[in-house]
Amino acid sequence: MSFPRYPKYKESGVEWLGEVPEHWKVCLLKRAFRSVDYGISESLDGEGAVAILRMGNIENGKIITDDLKYTKSVQPLLLLKRGDLLYNRTNSLDLIGKVGMFLGNEELPISFASYLVRLRTVAESLPGFFAYLLNTDGILGIARSNAFVAIGQCNLNPTRYGQITVAIPPLAEQSLIIAFLDRETAKIDGLVGEQRRLMELLKEKRQAVISHAVTKGLNPHAPMKPSGIEWLGDVPNHWTATPVKYVATVGNGSTPSREIPEYWAETGFPWLNSSVVNSAFVTEAEGFVTERALQECHLPIVAPPAVLVGITGQGRTRGMAAMLGIKATINQHVAYVKPNTVKLDVQFLLRAFEMAYVKLRRDSEEAGATKGAITCEQIGNLHIPFPPLSEQVTIVGFLNSEIAKFDLLTAEARRAIDLLQERRTALISAAVTGKIDVRGISEGAGMRGAGAGKREEAA
Repeated sequence: MSFPRYPKYKESGVEWLGEVPEHWKVCLLKRAFRSVDYGISESLDGEGAVAILRMGNIENGKIITDDLKYTKSVQPLLLLKRGDLLYNRTNSLDLIGKVGMFLGNEELPISFASYLVRLRTVAESLPGFFAYLLNTDGILGIARSNAFVAIGQCNLNPTRYGQITVAIPPLAEQSLIIAFLDRETAKIDGLVGEQRRLMELLKEKRQAVISHAVTKGLNPHAPMKPSGIEWLGDVPNHWTATPVKYVATVGNGSTPSREIPEYWAETGFPWLNSSVVNSAFVTEAEGFVTERALQECHLPIVAPPAVLVGITGQGRTRGMAAMLGIKATINQHVAYVKPNTVKLDVQFLLRAFEMAYVKLRRDSEEAGATKGAITCEQIGNLHIPFPPLSEQVTIVGFLNSEIAKFDLLTAEARRAIDLLQERRTALISAAVTGKIDVRGISEGAGMRGAGAGKREEAA
C-alpha cells in the first residue's frame, strides 16, 4: 500500500534524514526535552512498595510492567509519570538506546534503574511521537555511534544523545502521526501474532505426530497391550518398553579449568556445551580442547551415531535432544546417549527423546531429583518404546517426511514475520521523518496516542 507525500520538502542538512517537510523544524534532540534524569542505584532486591523498571521492561517502544523488582524507598522526583520516556544508556552496543514510553500505573509507584535515563518532553513535543522516532534505525544508529566504552560496556550519556539532529512536526501533526502509527502497527502486530500462533500450532502438531508414531507405530489396526509404564500407555503387542541403559550407553563430560591455558586451543578437539541441542544436527563446536585436556580431565570421546541431551538449566534447553554429527567431547551440562546399533536406530532414539521431553523435565523437578537438572541415571532408567529395528527405520522414514512438512510451514511463517516486522520498521521510519503525509489518512487516535497527548505537570 502506498501513502501520499507532503507537497513541499526542504533539505535537512542531515544525511540520515535527507529531505523533510518544509514546515517541520530541524533542531537538536535536546530541544525536545525539558528534563533528563538518571535512575536509582539502590539495590533492586529489597522488599518494598516501589517497583523498579529495568532494561528488560522496554519492548517495542513501550514499557512492560512485568517481572518487576522492588525497593523500600525512592525520592519522589524519581517516580515515573504517564508519558515519561526511558532509554537504556549502558549495555552492549546492540542494546543501548532502546526507548520505551511509560503509560502509567496508578496503583503502584514505579521508579527506574540507574542504567536507564528518563526523558520528559516539552509542551510542543508529544512523548508518543518520540517513542516512535527514537526507536528508528536512523536514530539508534547515530546514538550507538556516539556511545563510548567504559569498563567493558558501551555508555550513551544524555549530552551526546541530545546532540542528534531531528526534524519535528507541529504538535497537531505529531498527534496525527501517533494515531496513524498506532493503528497501522496494531494491524501489523495482529498479523505477526497470527503467524506466531500458527507456529505454536505447528509445533504442537509436530510433537503429537512424533509421540503417536513413536508410541503407537504406523499401523492403526495393530493389536495393543499395556506397556507397563503409566506415561507411555498402550503400545503394539509385539513392542516392549525398554530402559535406555539396556540399549545404549549414557554419560556426560566436564569443563577443563580455564585457568590452565594448555587445556584450550583455537583449533583442536571439538568441545560441546548444552547450547548445541538447539540445533537439530550438531556439526560445529564453539570451543576446542587439547590432547592434554582429553587425557587429564577424563573427557569422553563421543563419535556418531549418538544423541546429545541438555541436562541442566531452567530454560527450554533442559531435556532437548540433538543428533551428533561429529566426533567430539562434551561438558557437564549435556549427556550423550550412544545406541547399540544392532538393536536401536539412532534417529528413532532421537525421536523417542523428543517424545519424552516433558517427562524428563517433570522428573527432574520432582522431590528427590537434582533441582533443575536431569541426571544420567534418569536418562538411563527412562523407558522408551522399543519396536523391532526394521520397524524403527520405517517409523523414522515416515517422521522425517512429516517433520519436513512442518518445518517448511514453520519457515514460511517465520519469513512472513520477518517481512511484517520489516514493513513495521519502514512504516514507522517513513512517518516520523516526514516521508509520508498522514494528515489525510489518519482517523481518530489510538490509545497510546490519546494518552501520550495528555500533558502532565512535572513532579
